[in-house]
Amino acid sequence: MSEDKTYMHQSIAQAVRDHDIDTMFGLVGDANLFLANHFVSACGGKMVPAAHEGGTVLMALAYTQVTGKIGVATVTQGPGLTNCFTALREGVVGRRPMVLICGDTPVTAPFHMQNIDQREVVTATGAGFEQVKSPETAARDVATAFYRARKERRPIVLNVPADFMWAEVKHQTVAFPYLEAPTVVTEGPLHDAAIGMIASAKRPLILAGAGAVDAKDQLVALAERMEAPLATTLKGTGLFAGHPNNIGYFGTLSTADAYDIIAAADCVIVFGAWLHFLTTDRGALLEGKRVIHINNSPSEVGRFYQADATLIADAGQTADNILYWLNEAEIAPSGFARELPSHDISKHPKGDATKSIEGCINLEYALDRLNEALPENRIMLTDGGRYITEVWCRVTVPDPKSFHMSDNFAAIGQGMQQAIGAAHGAPARPVVLFTGDGGFMMGGLNEFNTAVRTNCNLIVIICNDSAYGAEHIQMLDRQMDPALTEFNWPSFADVAKSLGGQGVTVTNPDELETAIDAIHTRQGPIIVELKLDPDNVPRMRI
Repeated sequence: MSEDKTYMHQSIAQAVRDHDIDTMFGLVGDANLFLANHFVSACGGKMVPAAHEGGTVLMALAYTQVTGKIGVATVTQGPGLTNCFTALREGVVGRRPMVLICGDTPVTAPFHMQNIDQREVVTATGAGFEQVKSPETAARDVATAFYRARKERRPIVLNVPADFMWAEVKHQTVAFPYLEAPTVVTEGPLHDAAIGMIASAKRPLILAGAGAVDAKDQLVALAERMEAPLATTLKGTGLFAGHPNNIGYFGTLSTADAYDIIAAADCVIVFGAWLHFLTTDRGALLEGKRVIHINNSPSEVGRFYQADATLIADAGQTADNILYWLNEAEIAPSGFARELPSHDISKHPKGDATKSIEGCINLEYALDRLNEALPENRIMLTDGGRYITEVWCRVTVPDPKSFHMSDNFAAIGQGMQQAIGAAHGAPARPVVLFTGDGGFMMGGLNEFNTAVRTNCNLIVIICNDSAYGAEHIQMLDRQMDPALTEFNWPSFADVAKSLGGQGVTVTNPDELETAIDAIHTRQGPIIVELKLDPDNVPRMRI
């Protein structure tokens, strides 16, 4: 504990560094300027200056996901906070811990033009609110915000009245250790019933979600012992890639062959997944099957589907436990995996370059080719839009932790900001963002220059159908004029250059090869603009 006298804004900045945080995302205003300055000038930290307040939160969310640390952002009072509303909600729905240090109008100035009940704004998003109670408690309040973010797995907004900033305090180094709940394996009648269902299954299948990505080896061992196919949810993307039992996605993203295998299963053993309506194809994929649901958090089970047996337990240890009892009982392997076709049924049919109009490239073909050509050690992010399910089905990642979706709140225009956060969290790895034209104009345009200014290792693929595609297809389906959904955007490749980056337009396979060459020789952030026919973009697989 240090007894040196300092100002409160300095104490807050130092308290962030005391939590081993060296990068902060921010946009300064008069209510947070001095703490941000002290973090950089005196604490040895780095601040990534965003163009919009909401971008700071989104960058910090992705930083959390890539590094495992608590991402930190800072904004000013009033409109600075209200501009973060959608981003905070994204963090809540995505269950990503981060801390937003937000200045507030002076307590002594209730008629300040930027005054708003900031607690009510934050509460409406579902994020947590933590008030700096006094200058003397500021460092402890920072520590509480960090602790709550980890414990509650959501953004926590630390609210700091501006008239406290220059109060003299004695800084205290405070950090509350957070210990994960101990992992457990269940026992008792429900456990025995679940083991019985698994042992009696003739065609068992193992499904892994985000909560099971650290249990890969145990799940593979169980699948090999049972001769069971392996599948994942979207957030388990790539977990079992290359394994002969792998069938890829379970749900609406499945290939036709994988869907047939899922339909033939009589028992699904689910590790660390929610089983929401897309994973289960609105329940159709689980009809007539025994379902055993294993998750280490009670809040994660039963939200979307009631399983035949639910075990609140650690994924890896439970897989080992199931394997033990199958061996003890000398249960024969099911042989179900032997029914898998000889070809890789996790992969969708290749795109056809000839299926496009003049001036446009076929999306499936372009994605297949990019999947082959993009750097192998990539981190991939997707914005929202009708193109995204095709990206998920065709562009692979090294492992599930290298894949991040930026639209948990189903809001487009959040991908660029999160890609920047990921790039600062893992600067040695290339970050690839797939975004639509609408999403880029909504939230990517203003932050692409941030990527340039902060020298991000970023490759942006814009799927440009010159329309809000999901709405466009609805209008066409109802024989309505889709004009309201169509836009005459500027050249995004030219925009990229004007913002200090590189840009390439792709309308045919030859230009795609030119773009791939440019990706390999890039000197900074680059935009590759895929020109697409709005009437010939694959429908979303939902």
